[in-house]
Amino acid sequence: MASSQPFLRQRKAGAPPSNTIDSTTKQSDATPESDIPRKEEVVWGKTPNGEVFRVPTTHDVLTTLFDPRYPKSHLDLLNLGLLALQLVLFFTLSRRVCQVFFVFYFGFWRAAYDAGLGWVLTKQSKRKWIVKEVQRLGWLDADRRPGVRNWIRDQLAGKMGKDYSFDDLPLEYNTWLLFRQAVDVILVNDFLAYCMFAFSCFRVPEGLSVTVHIMRWLGGIALIGFNLWVKTEAHNVVKDYGWYWGDVFFQRGNLVFDGVFELAPHPMYSVGYAGYYGLSLISGSYAVLFISLAAHAAQFAFLVFFENPHIERMYGKRKAIAKRTPLIPRQPNAAASSSALTSATNTPANEEQEPTDLPTPAATEGDTATETELETEAEDEVPFIAASKKASASKIKTSRHQAQPSIASSISSASDALLGNRHAVGNGDSKRKVVSQHDLLNKYFRRDAIALSNIDMLRATDAMLVLIVFYGLGFAFLPTFSTQGQLTLHFIHALAWCLIHYIGLGLLLRAQSESKFLVRHYVKNYHYSHNEIGSGAIVEAFANWKVIYNLSMTMTYVSCIGVVWKTYLIPNDWMIGNELLRHTVGVILLGLHIWATMESFEVLGVFGWFFGDFFMEEFPAHLEYTGIYRYLNNPEAMGGAAWFGLALISGSKLVFCLAVIRHLANWWFLSNVENPHMRKLYGDSLRKDAGFVKVIKSVASKNARILESRAGKHAPELKRVVKEVKGTFDKVYEETADALEEFLAKSRPRISEVVQDTKVLLQQSRERLVITRVANDISSYDTDKYRVSVVPSSTTGRPSFHLGEPITVKWQAPHKHSRKDWIGLYRVGANKSNLVTKTSSLGMWLPVHDEEWDGDVPLGLRRTPGVHRDSESGTVTFKGNTLPWLVGRYEVRYHHDGKYNVMSLDGPIEIYVDKPSELDFPSVRETLMHIVPLCLDSDPSLIPISCKALATPAVGASALPIEHELQHEPETDGRDPDDFSFWSERQAKRICAAIKQVFDVDYAPEVVVADANLSALANRILLSKEILTTKSSAVD
Repeated sequence: MASSQPFLRQRKAGAPPSNTIDSTTKQSDATPESDIPRKEEVVWGKTPNGEVFRVPTTHDVLTTLFDPRYPKSHLDLLNLGLLALQLVLFFTLSRRVCQVFFVFYFGFWRAAYDAGLGWVLTKQSKRKWIVKEVQRLGWLDADRRPGVRNWIRDQLAGKMGKDYSFDDLPLEYNTWLLFRQAVDVILVNDFLAYCMFAFSCFRVPEGLSVTVHIMRWLGGIALIGFNLWVKTEAHNVVKDYGWYWGDVFFQRGNLVFDGVFELAPHPMYSVGYAGYYGLSLISGSYAVLFISLAAHAAQFAFLVFFENPHIERMYGKRKAIAKRTPLIPRQPNAAASSSALTSATNTPANEEQEPTDLPTPAATEGDTATETELETEAEDEVPFIAASKKASASKIKTSRHQAQPSIASSISSASDALLGNRHAVGNGDSKRKVVSQHDLLNKYFRRDAIALSNIDMLRATDAMLVLIVFYGLGFAFLPTFSTQGQLTLHFIHALAWCLIHYIGLGLLLRAQSESKFLVRHYVKNYHYSHNEIGSGAIVEAFANWKVIYNLSMTMTYVSCIGVVWKTYLIPNDWMIGNELLRHTVGVILLGLHIWATMESFEVLGVFGWFFGDFFMEEFPAHLEYTGIYRYLNNPEAMGGAAWFGLALISGSKLVFCLAVIRHLANWWFLSNVENPHMRKLYGDSLRKDAGFVKVIKSVASKNARILESRAGKHAPELKRVVKEVKGTFDKVYEETADALEEFLAKSRPRISEVVQDTKVLLQQSRERLVITRVANDISSYDTDKYRVSVVPSSTTGRPSFHLGEPITVKWQAPHKHSRKDWIGLYRVGANKSNLVTKTSSLGMWLPVHDEEWDGDVPLGLRRTPGVHRDSESGTVTFKGNTLPWLVGRYEVRYHHDGKYNVMSLDGPIEIYVDKPSELDFPSVRETLMHIVPLCLDSDPSLIPISCKALATPAVGASALPIEHELQHEPETDGRDPDDFSFWSERQAKRICAAIKQVFDVDYAPEVVVADANLSALANRILLSKEILTTKSSAVD
């Protein structure tokens, strides 16, 4: 059945409905509609090659098949015979056999409908496959197959009216009529087979009251009646043209879906199958219900995999991403607003009133509704039709179906007037940036988490969401454990949080110290307004870090207390053993922990508590050893006293083990994260020994002198031994440090090499995800007659192309070469063999004959002679998605017969990208002016206006500064000359890849889409480079 998307396919009536014409228009009509003589409606069709023809009248299948007044074609007789066979089998076979037979028989016809017709119609929609097959087979060619042609003509002419002429109609229309006959066989047999299966499964359910049975029958009959009404109304709307997918073969004007198509989405595929469930109610069989559900699901699969893609190809209008359409906010004074619009558009106010009774629009009707070049029209007087069309068009434009925020796009003169008035207010000549819906969306929405999509674990809210979900599911599905199992689970829980807090967040903080990882992450993935680019990423990264750090620290303590609670037992007698002593010492350690933590926070403040110096450089870099830091360099070590105190109080080895692990993890954090960052930040101003250590060393030195004075004559010997021991330790330490440094120095290049090799292996593994197919008849082809060569770049004059620049390749092949030959681009060195390609092209390939391929699959059409088809040379141009978007050296390979046998190759081809000589705004913007249009396929509707002016400079024009150029470039509907847009996110990914290779700055596609402006993107790159540059300064 034809689809029911009202916003994509519309059938236009001969005259607009009366209820869509306002009172003013009605009064201005000189001649009432009833007084206009109505002639016979003539419908015109148009083939894909532009041939216009008069569409004859067709009759529905039930009339032509069962009405004895209509002649029956051979296919009709076949259809009737199959229907009669089903009835005979139903009445002759046993009930059990009927059920088994008809379930498979119905499955066959349902598969023929949804899978068979879906596959055939998809190929016809993409490549006009059915028409090409009829042409290839010559069924309608009087010279090649006159017998078949005459038979088809007889079959079709007998079912059509007097206005049908087989010889005068185009091939596409006659092919559609032939296809329609085959569809009738499938549809009618599919319906009857289902009915026979349902009747064979009929039963009267037991245990139900009479009232329930009556309601069951009434409900079933109502559903069946509703089904028949929906199908009938749908056919009345779309006619045979839409019912039999005529738009796959030829065009017949717009399809307006009203009536039943406003009842539900896709009524012929959704509510149009209500009869299935009505018959299931009447039959009282679960088998019928489940078969109905399966058949209905198959029909929806037909809709999803064929119908909707076909509609999108046929009627869909691509909508550019990041298109900035100026918004005009409604003025408080409605009268003034109406006056301004009226004066600007010169349109009577009463014609702008919204119609009160129009067909219900789809959600995207205003964006995607399109018109074909040829419209269905009645063959009446031309002036009347023209006037009707203009009136209808004006009402559609001003109807309530249009998106209200986008009125500026339809009344540009009013937009310019109002915007001009607004811009005149304020700072004299300064122009206020026009706000668009795109800018507002990116202002208030930035990769927001929806359910569990767009989750970012480095965003605090998302991390807490995942934790809540994890704990919720954990409590729900957690099995019942024994006491020991619960204790083990609590220990694992506490250990996990301890490792996350010290090791996990430690690694994250170290990455932030070394490469500003967190800030880089937010710069890459989140868009910030022009006023926030410099500090927005830092502020947001630090804000989320604070929440995540506080969360993990809190959970570390909570999980530890959980282990203590499970292991603690209140002593029966506090005076027996060491119970009282353990609790006393434990409480003292807890108090020490609390005191040390409070003292540390008092000195550090919130800035130091959350490691602010890892993120922000505005704060002064100086050290003050006050409070507890006067005595200890790392009082955080005393913060672990509480863990050992809890171990003493609980008397548990598990808690003690947890305390030791926590102490070691904290020591690792101080040694590998905090201390290296402090040395990098403060340099020599860091003291080596704290006050406590100095006192201990002083006391030790004093005691050593006393011991030396008392040793007498043995003092020199003792001093010598001490020096030797100390020298031994120092030597061992120095040798160990030197060995470690030497190892790291030698291993660093190796590690870098291993990392690089790993990247190459990952790339090669991705390329090698291909099953190499080799042709068996390769020996019969002379490879010397194949040649492929790259046309040098018009810019460089050699096979060296800028990133995104189209690459043209010339090919030459023998007269009888395979129609499935193809050419691919590969990195130099990716294939070791020059005879067989063993790596994937990753989409960088083109067919030699495009009409022989359906995407990546060769159609396998038989070769027919012809001058064009037998060409021995030609060219293919790699552009867009078929180009490599990484700089490097590539080669071109010509492959045989859809396989991977290499017949010829050429290369290397160099892919390069220009980098600016200086990192300033004019240089960066100029580089983007070259890169962005190439990434947007040089599409004039997408690239910035400033790039168009740059591409076509006026003769004799003098070079102007960029600032002067920005001030004098023209604007269209308030559009910034630097604005650009996209057809797909893939184009944004190209720009991201180019920026990464030129400026070494990573951006997510969403960030580039949000900017969609050359100047904004240039500023973003400059500020990103500034804030991501790791500064290492020593404090004197």
